[in-house]
Parts: sequence; structure tokens; C-alpha cells
Amino acid sequence: MDRIAIISDIHGNIPALEAVVLDIKNRGISRIMCLGDLAGKGPDSDIAVDMIKNDCELVVKGNWDYFMAEGDYNVMLAWHRKKLGEKRLNYLKNLPGYAEFYMSGRLIRLCHAAPNDVFHRVQSTASYEEKITLFKDPKGEDKESDIVGYGDIHGSYIDNFQGKTLFNVGSVGNPLDITQSSYGIIEGSYEEKSTSAFSISLVKVPYDIEKAVQQAIESKMPDLQEYINELRTARYRGKND
Repeated sequence: MDRIAIISDIHGNIPALEAVVLDIKNRGISRIMCLGDLAGKGPDSDIAVDMIKNDCELVVKGNWDYFMAEGDYNVMLAWHRKKLGEKRLNYLKNLPGYAEFYMSGRLIRLCHAAPNDVFHRVQSTASYEEKITLFKDPKGEDKESDIVGYGDIHGSYIDNFQGKTLFNVGSVGNPLDITQSSYGIIEGSYEEKSTSAFSISLVKVPYDIEKAVQQAIESKMPDLQEYINELRTARYRGKND
């Protein structure tokens, strides 16, 4: 059986990323795939990009990666772009929107938010009609996926319906369900079209939040207090009381 670790939404939080990578390696998993949002929010987008390039064999683009490389100018983006530099920004710009492969006879499609749209947000509480759209062929053909894995919403879950499985791996660097990093593991026969055993599991990893907070303070990054509050509370900055 092959095992693949799937991570997402790093957001420049290196203590969290280091904790997750260590947990993956301690489990003897060598193949890692990333579902985007390497950069932004946290203080060390540059280090995050370098680590992901080194550790992951597959990376897809997230909405924050788009903002960094192609978004309109603002002070926050300018601060992160200066740290990233031209080569890393070009790397983010050229990331693919989705990836797909067979595993244990199932077509798996991985993306950040939706296969053809990094801004198409589907919450865990979304309706069946909203969720089923994620399985459509992004090329407009009839190649529906059997399994879709995504990130973006910073909260992990698994949903099964009508023979299909939708899973979200949560966030490594900016979790908004509980104050621990999250990632997923899929297990089966990689690149095999014959049906065999397959499983998905979700993992929560504690990390040194106060170290991440201190790094953010020392960096003098924009939106500092909002970022710190999210790390300490797992509460989204845009959510009303």
C-alpha cells in the first residue's frame, strides 16, 4: 500500500510546517502533496515556499498564491512580495490549478478550493448541490472524479455521498477549527486503475503557537494582531461575534 500525505494552507507559519513535516516523516511517509496557500498571512512566506518546493512532489495554486503573484497592489501584499522575491513569485504564478491521478481504481482530483477556480469556496456545511459540483471535469468533459481533496476553508472533514468522497485536509499554518495543525493521509495503490482497498485519514498536530506568534512580532508584519488572534483562538478574523 502506498501512503501520501496531503497538506494545505501553510500561510508562512514555519513552526507549524516543521511540526507537520516531522509528523509525516515519523510515520514513514515520503510522498507529500500540497494544496496551495503557501504564502501570505504569516511572516515567513519565503521559507514556506522553499520548504514546500523541497519536500513536496506536487503543489497546486491557492487563492493567496494568486494574490501574491498576480493580485492588485496593496501594502500587505507589498510586504510579503518583498520577502518572496521575483523567483518565488514566478513559481507561485505558474503553479497548476489542480492535479489528478488514480489510486486503487479511483480518480482523485486535488485542488485548493475548486479544480477550476481558486476562489470558489465550499464550506463543510454546504449543500449537496454545492459539493457535487466539485466532482465535475474542469475541462468540461465527462471525466468526473470519484474523490476530491481540497483546502481553502481551514477546517478538515470527510463527506461521502452517492459513491463519491469529498475531503478537506484543513490548514497547517492557520487552522480555524481547533488550534492544531491539520493534514490528511490517503492510502491505497498509487497510479493503479484496478479497484482495491483505499482509505483517508485526517491528522491533527500540536505545534508551538507562541513561537509562531513571536516570529510574527519580530517580523513586524502587517495585520499582526489579526494573525496572532487566529493562531491563538482558531477563530477567523472576519467572523462576527
